[in-house]
Amino acid sequence: MDKKKKNSFFQKLKTKYRLVIMNNDTFEEKLSFRLSRQNVFIALGALIILLIIITTYIIAFTPLREYIPGYGSNNSDRNIRELMIKADSLEEDLKNKDLYLYNLKNIMEGKEIVDKLPEKPDSTSAKYDNLDFSKSKEDSMLRMEIEKQDQYNIAVNDNSTGASVSSISGFFFFTPLKGIITNNYDPPNDHYGIDIVAAKNEAIKSTLDGTVIFAGWTLKTGYTIAIQHQSNLISVYKHNSVLLKKEGDYIKAGEVIAIIGETGELSTGPHLHFELWYDGKAVNPRDYMVFE
Repeated sequence: MDKKKKNSFFQKLKTKYRLVIMNNDTFEEKLSFRLSRQNVFIALGALIILLIIITTYIIAFTPLREYIPGYGSNNSDRNIRELMIKADSLEEDLKNKDLYLYNLKNIMEGKEIVDKLPEKPDSTSAKYDNLDFSKSKEDSMLRMEIEKQDQYNIAVNDNSTGASVSSISGFFFFTPLKGIITNNYDPPNDHYGIDIVAAKNEAIKSTLDGTVIFAGWTLKTGYTIAIQHQSNLISVYKHNSVLLKKEGDYIKAGEVIAIIGETGELSTGPHLHFELWYDGKAVNPRDYMVFE
């Protein structure tokens, strides 16, 4: 029975059919084809294979492949390589110019010429496991007192009324670091702050509420952070070993912002260089707080 069905199936495949195309009005025969199911299957298979070959050729050997997602062009690869070469050249040229300016400054200061710029210190390798950031009773009391005063809410005034330095004497400044002052405020000698020496890994704290306007590394002052306070008052903390805040952060008075260090070309040992700038002019921090 199954054999008869198989024979019947193959016979149907080979059975010839006549496809006639006639004129609908005159019934005149225009074209006729003798076809079998087997021939139709073979023709369709050959057409599909031909389409696959044509598509593969277009993708592999013609520019049309650039319009297919996931395929890049030779021009784009070449442009990327050229841009990378230019970026490397610009970076090398910038390093050479920085080295030239650095050596020019060394010549003016009577120092030796160097072959390469000093490397930026890696703050990630330093360990500060022994630091204690827990709030003391005195810190908590100070925070409560400061938060009750509306004058410490962050607001940068334009100082259009021409207020004098005495207008900030009523501020309750938080001492950023307790230690020994080794270098005092001396504007005639271009020293616009004070140098405070303290124990290694001591925490540096913000003197008032404010917003961080700079937090980065410079060749002369190392890791430096600057905070904008109200009434056009800015505090600056230099030569830190690591910064704990970034630009745009809002800081409360007494909050830890950095760790004492000796980074920067102008540093001669672990200390904090602390500056206060009011209305664009440096003021003596010792007039407003006690450090020792």
